[in-house]
Amino acid sequence: MKRRDFLGLAAAAGAIGAGGCASSSQNDGLPCGRMLFGICVGGNLQTVAEMKELGYDFFEGSVSPTLIPDKDGDDWKRQRDAVLAAPLPIRSCNGFLPGTFRLTGPNASFDEPLAYAEKACQRADEVGMSVVVFGSGGARNVPGDLCAKKREDKPNVERGVEQFAEFCEKLAARIEGCKVSVVIEPLCPNESNIINYVWQGLQIVEQVGSPRIQQLADLFHMAQGKESAESIILAGSRLKHCHIAMPKTRQAPGLSDPGVLPEYFKALRRIGYRGGVSCECGWGPKGTDRREARINALATMKKWAGMA
Repeated sequence: MKRRDFLGLAAAAGAIGAGGCASSSQNDGLPCGRMLFGICVGGNLQTVAEMKELGYDFFEGSVSPTLIPDKDGDDWKRQRDAVLAAPLPIRSCNGFLPGTFRLTGPNASFDEPLAYAEKACQRADEVGMSVVVFGSGGARNVPGDLCAKKREDKPNVERGVEQFAEFCEKLAARIEGCKVSVVIEPLCPNESNIINYVWQGLQIVEQVGSPRIQQLADLFHMAQGKESAESIILAGSRLKHCHIAMPKTRQAPGLSDPGVLPEYFKALRRIGYRGGVSCECGWGPKGTDRREARINALATMKKWAGMA
């Protein structure tokens, strides 16, 4: 479906509430009356104490080192206790599925990735996490020409989107009893040849029709793709999480020209967004004071959010 067709159907059916409030989940222990700000730390919990001191609300981990779905028993108990003991709550995890899984193409197989994903989501519930970010370009990319520039590749890409949507439907059924939501992350075309725009992710969210499958807006990816802030309005209450980096440099907010980012924040304010915004970015060139960069990033985001 083309973008204009989806926009028309969504508007006519009221499928996605443009005025809805995308709120923080109640199970994460975070306030739900304002926008929340965090930093992606991967598996490194050592920086979380500084984040709390600087005024951040949460941290974002990565699934493999944080939820260790490939390990059980005492390994998971120790890891879970470490996450729960962190100075800030964990609200989200990225890096959902390893690239060794194949979700699209003729060799697609769902059984192993579904089992892995289900375990990750169950463990996300155990640590009070709200969202798991479903980017996973390596797992979802359709084999062949990455950007589908050749006409003969386009049917394969279209079939790949169908396969990805089918996986999301099966995952939603497997995690129906969980509290965490899996949010679809659109990626730049050089990172993924399917789901490059928020409105494309929303098509799948609508098709699945489950509170377990929702939407992410990566403001850096949106800016790279010249996606309008209208997509944030369209997402409305389906939008559960955001990533942010400066459009030209992929550095922290406040370190370079913000470009369209303030407009995206206006759209977030318009829909009453109360979810998380995670800095997924660099912290300046060599020699930059990271502490000062993180202070500046938080102040910049709060200014754009109308909280300063």
